[in-house]
Amino acid sequence: MHTLVDPWEAIDRWWPEALASEPDVPDAMQIATVGADGRPTLRTVLLKEFGPDVGFVFFTNYGSRKASDLAATGVCAALLHWKSLQRQVIAEGRVHRADASTSDAYFHTRPRGSQIGAWASDQSRGLSDRVTLERRVAEVEARYAGREVPRPPTWGGFHLVPDRFEFWQGRTDRLHERVEFTRTPTGWTRRLLYP
Repeated sequence: MHTLVDPWEAIDRWWPEALASEPDVPDAMQIATVGADGRPTLRTVLLKEFGPDVGFVFFTNYGSRKASDLAATGVCAALLHWKSLQRQVIAEGRVHRADASTSDAYFHTRPRGSQIGAWASDQSRGLSDRVTLERRVAEVEARYAGREVPRPPTWGGFHLVPDRFEFWQGRTDRLHERVEFTRTPTGWTRRLLYP
């Protein structure tokens, strides 16, 4: 990490180790957003793709609270935490929706039950009881029985395009290693941070 000058190279080095050593859901990523009212919120999504050409790609219901926050502000922060490796990656930046073909392609890789659930759930809205959700699931299952489930127009992807990264490596005596990368017009600047 001391010699790397590009944050994407750093992620490329850490990612295979996270996949090999993190026991549960190494692609779990916490997303922090702020609504138009200035109130922050946090939740976990799955990181489905990443790289300098696409940023960090994740998917959700466009009617959810996080999607509403993203529409209001156009920014978010993301955290990947790999406890088994004592590592964290923070990414901050602008967010935009994925195009329909990207959202369609990923939606069709999801298990059928998750596809059905995307239609049945009004994510983040109030639910009177579990029976209502189960009834909606049964209705969607019946509607698409024996055929492919299309992607709902209310569901799709986002690209987080980072302009700041922080890489955190746990060390003894809480003297952790922290490296910050900030995007400039000519590339990335890098500096160490106190723990």
